[in-house]
Amino acid sequence: MAMDGYKGFLGLLVSALLVGFLSVIFTLIWVLHYREGLGWDGTTLEFNWHPVLMVTGFVFIQGIAIIVYRLPWTWKCSKLLMKSIHAGLHTVAAVLVIIALVSVFDFHNALSIPNMYSLHSWVGLTVVILYILQLLLGVFIFLLPWAPLSLRALVMPVHVYSGLLIFGTVIAAVLTGVTEKLFFALNSSGYGTFPPEGVFTNTLGLLIVVYGALIFWIVTRPQWQRPKEPNSVLLQPNGGTREGAEGLAVNFSNVDTSDSKLNSETTAKKRNLTVDEAGQRSTM
Repeated sequence: MAMDGYKGFLGLLVSALLVGFLSVIFTLIWVLHYREGLGWDGTTLEFNWHPVLMVTGFVFIQGIAIIVYRLPWTWKCSKLLMKSIHAGLHTVAAVLVIIALVSVFDFHNALSIPNMYSLHSWVGLTVVILYILQLLLGVFIFLLPWAPLSLRALVMPVHVYSGLLIFGTVIAAVLTGVTEKLFFALNSSGYGTFPPEGVFTNTLGLLIVVYGALIFWIVTRPQWQRPKEPNSVLLQPNGGTREGAEGLAVNFSNVDTSDSKLNSETTAKKRNLTVDEAGQRSTM
């Protein structure tokens, strides 16, 4: 099935992947060139894993997971497969985020630095908790065939909205974290004097904002939405589905459309029956 505005979509997709990849590369250059590198010894080298893993997992990989349904060459794949890929990418991001949290708490505890005192830490930990809850609810409600269709229909709008809200909040948390780190690291040299590290890392922040904007634009265009799957679910009197149908590829808009057509046909039959009765009475 052809996608409307395919060239525009492809251009934005390539741009998003390029900017996201550059964000990861810039983060690595920042910690390797300006912040002395990476390690796992309770020093600043261990802390440096925090920005690297956060940008890689929480920003870059999460963004890809959000738009994976929009890729037109996957539209012929089963909905179950795409849900598994979607959940898998989010799981990889969650693992990287947890390691990133361990690194920063371990670093703070090793140097007796207070934890959870800044706005960045408050927003960051809150969005991590929400992200984990979003992932778990998504797996149990949409991926595993346990939840009833009515529950999925009720939760789906919340799932979509909260996913975008979490992604936007993640970008805000990353920007506050980058700024906070620069204030601490460049306090002696003067952040306000435009040092090379400050300019470079500010550019990293702009790349993350652009990446987020591209992801938001791609995922909110209705013409680039995955096509509805006709007859993906046939409801049976016992509440089950037709054998062979994809239980997870639920298309509630199609169900609603079918119900509307059924109601229209029923109304038309009643109208014809009334006309026939009137004709019979007139000839009696």
